[in-house]
Amino acid sequence: MNLFKVFTVKDTKNLINDNFNYEMQVETINIIEATGRIIKDDIKAPVNVPDFKRSTVDGYAVLSRDLFGASESIPALLNYKGEILMGEEAIGEIKMPGDCYYVPTGGMLPCKSDSVIMIEYTQKLDENTILGEKSVSPNENVIDIGEDIKKGEIVIKKGTKLRAYEIGVLSSLGISKIEVYKAPVIGIISTGDEIVDCEETPKIGQIRDINTYLLYSLCVESGCEPKKYGLIKDDFNLLKQTVEKAVEECDIVLMSGGSSVGKKDHTVNVINSLGDEGVLVHGISVKPGKPTIIGKAKNKIIFGLPGHPLACAVIFKTMVKYYIDKILNYHEISYPVKCKFSINYHGAKGREEYLPVILSEENEEIIAKPIFGKSGLITGFSRAWGYVKIERNEEGIKEGQFVDVYKF
Repeated sequence: MNLFKVFTVKDTKNLINDNFNYEMQVETINIIEATGRIIKDDIKAPVNVPDFKRSTVDGYAVLSRDLFGASESIPALLNYKGEILMGEEAIGEIKMPGDCYYVPTGGMLPCKSDSVIMIEYTQKLDENTILGEKSVSPNENVIDIGEDIKKGEIVIKKGTKLRAYEIGVLSSLGISKIEVYKAPVIGIISTGDEIVDCEETPKIGQIRDINTYLLYSLCVESGCEPKKYGLIKDDFNLLKQTVEKAVEECDIVLMSGGSSVGKKDHTVNVINSLGDEGVLVHGISVKPGKPTIIGKAKNKIIFGLPGHPLACAVIFKTMVKYYIDKILNYHEISYPVKCKFSINYHGAKGREEYLPVILSEENEEIIAKPIFGKSGLITGFSRAWGYVKIERNEEGIKEGQFVDVYKF
């Protein structure tokens, strides 16, 4: 396949949708371990929350009509009938006009009461009489049965990534175990004769491995389980054996390096040798990251990522993360920061560009400044707060133009 017969980002995503129907397995886990996991099915409330009427303030449970027109100058006389203890069932009830019970914040309201007057608006006249100095409306200072969550209501939709807040909701409903998608296992293979481990001292012409550690961390951030297959030299048979093993053991395979058209770049030939449909894409109209490869073997996707770290990170964010979300039925919504661009910038014509930027505040405005450097330089994203996306049909960005900045 010709490297320069490139696909647009949109066409590449459509191709992924058309060619891959991979489904992740599910597992049942305790909610204490579920933070960051993707929920499989809608969660419906098995009970009302709360399942009793409770007070939102410290005060006296009353029938609201008994305080109609009450004020400091003309207080209502209330008959004190007792105290409702926190965490206990209210066994009393409003039997006669003017009856009241003391209730703490969160306490259960006695039967037939419909509101609570705050203790700040009352005075104790004697052991049996309370003066109410303010009128209250029905349900004032009260949370009704099912006001927070109604029984049968969908409280968490399928495809939701669980945060601490959803875990709190589940615990309030008495749901301690849920079905979530298993974390995708992602195999990471770095290739190249010039690559050595970060703990080694490189010789002249060698460089330390960046992409294995970069991709490993990006996988963890994406809720996946990364699996390293080590540094593989530019040897066709060795690389093929490693990729075959990764395809068997993983849901997704990432190959870093070897995606260009050099004599030692074996990625295309290895993928094509695995059977199935082989290489589907070799080249995407994106900057950085043009020489990206996408292949298929045993219904699993193989990404051939650029060796340059910035390009590798951009393709992970735009393509690999897209596929991870797809197989987990997760739809992430990113909300960008609106910033003013610092200079005139000419974009990459005909290519969708992801430009790393740093942010600063000047005159109470957030300014986005591009980070210039070749895609092989690690500082391109280590210093960046995020990136500006420049569409392929846009010429560039003007100084002072407002842009959307997405966090890396």
